[in-house]
Amino acid sequence: QQQLVQSGGGLVQSGGSLKLSCTASENIGNFFFISWHRQAPGKERELVASINSAEITNYADSVKGRFTISRHNAQNTMYLQMNNLKPEDTAVYYCKLNLPQYGREYWGQGAQVNVSS
Repeated sequence: QQQLVQSGGGLVQSGGSLKLSCTASENIGNFFFISWHRQAPGKERELVASINSAEITNYADSVKGRFTISRHNAQNTMYLQMNNLKPEDTAVYYCKLNLPQYGREYWGQGAQVNVSS
């Protein structure tokens, strides 16, 4: 059973940086869609960034130029580098893996990111 284990997160001052990691327990193969989402208190979960197996990336307007999604294929690990963090970035961040050929999706356990002003 595929599992995603997240690490990273924590408390940082405004303008600081954090890097989130998400490691899959099994090989994710060559056809996949990886995304990072976040959910702030009282708000719906929103898509932050995504990358597909063709290395095409997309970002929410609110994080463009500040966040970078990447992956290390051999390690089955995905990353979200977050720079110039703002208080409004405070949320629980989740990684998600979609395997379209199997019709399956998996979520990480979530990581709290707190940005103080």
